[in-house]
Amino acid sequence: MKKIITLLFLSLIYCGVNAQFRSRDVMQNYTDFDDQKFSWGYYLGANYFDLKLHPDKTGLEQSKRFLVNVDTKAGFTVGLIGRMRVHDYVDLRLEPAMHFTQRDLIFRNIQKIIDEENSNGIDPSYTEPDILRNVKSTYLDIPLFLNFHGDRWNNTRPYIQAGLSWLVNIQSNEKKDQDNEDQIFRMKTHNFSYQLEAGVEIYFKRFKMTPSLRGIFFFNNELVADNNDTPPYWAGSLKSINTRAIVFSIKFE
Repeated sequence: MKKIITLLFLSLIYCGVNAQFRSRDVMQNYTDFDDQKFSWGYYLGANYFDLKLHPDKTGLEQSKRFLVNVDTKAGFTVGLIGRMRVHDYVDLRLEPAMHFTQRDLIFRNIQKIIDEENSNGIDPSYTEPDILRNVKSTYLDIPLFLNFHGDRWNNTRPYIQAGLSWLVNIQSNEKKDQDNEDQIFRMKTHNFSYQLEAGVEIYFKRFKMTPSLRGIFFFNNELVADNNDTPPYWAGSLKSINTRAIVFSIKFE
């Protein structure tokens, strides 16, 4: 999935640049836009939210191999852009977004218990639904970026930006009394991250389009422990979990 997103990113940059430079005499498009003090826009994107797992002793085999795995699904991102011009080469940008994503946690330590009980002729205490947790997350992401860009080259301009973000997981289940024994995996609602992004702005006659690639890295542990009377096979088999994400987006301003 990461390779597909990267290829799409490079292909769109190539197509945009190629369309702008078919002749040597290129008309400068949208020349007054960057001189505005304030401007706005929106963006659409595809995301890939992964989880970095730190297993506890019940989440490891004796050989220290992980017994807990994560299967990440591609998701969707939609956001708005607010830009303030600070300098010829510096902008301040607020880019709130909604990220819709799903990650499946596979607890193979439960599978090991099922296999052992079956081999001993015992009716297993756990079933297949106990192995899999579908963790659906909807993050309200509020990042503030400092944007650094170069000079325009005809109708394109490269940039990089970095910032900090507050993310609210609307589907965290943090406040629920039920836990993994009721097949509910709980995560923290409020999270913080640093974000890095690079892209190329492509100027058309009436708008600016920007293919971009962003990395999101959570600071905090998102894991919420199970209740005290719940066996340590789910949240109890993990020390911590942290989100890492890639977002490929197309921006319009």
